[in-house]
Amino acid sequence: MEALSEIILPETKPETEWVRGRALQKVSPTYRHGRLQYLISRILTDWAEGRGRVASEWRFRVNPPGERIRPLVPDVAYLSYERLALEEDPAAQIPVGTPDLAVEILSPDDRPVDTNDKIATYLRAGCSLIILVDPDAETITAIDATTRETFKRGETLTHPTVDGLHIEVSRLFDDALR
Repeated sequence: MEALSEIILPETKPETEWVRGRALQKVSPTYRHGRLQYLISRILTDWAEGRGRVASEWRFRVNPPGERIRPLVPDVAYLSYERLALEEDPAAQIPVGTPDLAVEILSPDDRPVDTNDKIATYLRAGCSLIILVDPDAETITAIDATTRETFKRGETLTHPTVDGLHIEVSRLFDDALR
């Protein structure tokens, strides 16, 4: 069987991803988007201590079975040391595969059809959890292969795939205004 090819895109600022069969450059974030990205990175970094890597705008070469490898760049990503050991730093720079956890923060210009395609691609490629943050609705949605649960102000996001991770929705959105 012939190996599937890889879609190679140049590095750009902001990054360019492959979504719905085309190159799509990410939108340069607003303060609130950037602040949410920073806060979520901080929460995940504290939670991931000794478990894995966390980074924002980290390019992954996502490889759904039977499909071409393509670049996706989650706003924040977590990749466990179980899947890619600490000692494998060169492979971690632009990993082949998906993060264990991908965070996507919606921007005003994001088209739902593009966001849904990215989520579906992450899931087909084996991502355990996608966290979708909607700054306008002030909600956080946890999406895995079988469920989609939305958390709003006054609630705390928890999920069995990320044991011990707690994101207080009200606190996150209040802190994003500072």
